[in-house]
Order: sequence, then C-alpha cells, then structure tokens
Amino acid sequence: MSFTPASLARSGAGPDARPIADRRRHKRFAVTLLGRFMRSSKHEYPCKLIDISIGGAAMMAPVTVPVGERIMAYFDHLGGLEGRVVRTFDGGFAVEFQASQHKREKLAAQITWLVNRAETGLPDERRHARYVVTDKLLTLKLADGSAIDCRVQDFSLSGASIITVTRPAVGSEVMLGRLRGKVVRHHDQGIAVTFLDLQDAEALRKYFG
Repeated sequence: MSFTPASLARSGAGPDARPIADRRRHKRFAVTLLGRFMRSSKHEYPCKLIDISIGGAAMMAPVTVPVGERIMAYFDHLGGLEGRVVRTFDGGFAVEFQASQHKREKLAAQITWLVNRAETGLPDERRHARYVVTDKLLTLKLADGSAIDCRVQDFSLSGASIITVTRPAVGSEVMLGRLRGKVVRHHDQGIAVTFLDLQDAEALRKYFG
C-alpha cells in the first residue's frame, strides 16, 4: 500500500510515546534512520529514529534528555528537525516538532517517500545530493596542527571531496576552513571527509559558493 503526503497528513493513529492530542492527529510510521541531535547545551550526540509522524518522533539516544528540553535532530533524507521533548522512555525520548505548515508539508512528502521506498524495496540512494564547486580554495588544518591549502571539488550536507596532494590518514580529524571533519577515504585527487557537526544546507551553499 502506497501513501501520499495528503493521506499521511490526514491519518488518525499515532505513537504511544507522544501526547494523546498528537496521537489523535497524526499517524506514526516505523522508520529507522541513524542521525545526530544537538541539545540546548550545544552538545551533540548520535541517535536512531524509530518512528515518526508530521507532529513528532521517537528516537533512541545514549543520554537522558529531560521533558521540556528543546533539541535539534538531523537525519539523512529528512534534514534538520526541531522539537521539544514530551516524553522519555527506556533508552530514548519522544519529541513534538515545532514547525511551520510549510515545513510539515515538506516533512509529509519526505516521510511518504521513505515509507513507499521501504514498501517497494527501492535501493538506497547516495546519502545526500552533492554540489560541484567551481573554484573554492580553503585551508585544511591537520591533526598535528599544520595547515595546507586545498581545493573543494564537491560537497553535500554530510561531507566534501577535497583536492590535495596531502593525504591525512583515514579516520583522522581535520578542519576544512571552519568545518570539523573526519577523513573517510582517499581518492585519485585527494581525500573525502565527513562533517562531524550538523550542517544547514543554505549555510553550506553560501560558504562554498
């Protein structure tokens, strides 16, 4: 059975982990995605999404977050989701999203795509869309404190491909300009890094533009 964003938004069932009002309004879908979330203290932690609706989500986390705290979570294919913790359970918590109507409609479309992809068995796509950079020079700071000039080849929300003759070891942390990253592989022209912090798509485009 396929879903549409409109039918998702009209659904009436909901997750046990969310408030009664939210359960009445929005249907929950079991969606498993790995991600990260940032607490109000600005500290970041890994997390795993276990279900989601356009009104909120439940996720597993290695730390306890009290009811009432606001968090910002980031998941592949969903982007950034801001919410307030409304309930805790063993190993995780549930959040109620603070989002505009436009954001909810966009989220409905994203959830629909994820659910329909799972039901039809479509293969995973590359984690994020990548954007080619024409001529962006940045400083790459290595773990030993040394710095070299490099050229950004392309980037996405999760990382970047860098043209450089220096190839730091896979797994080492680097600073690409002001962005923290970790080297995940070497390629013919340099290295690929994954970002260690949550990134905003528009801010990245301006930074690499």
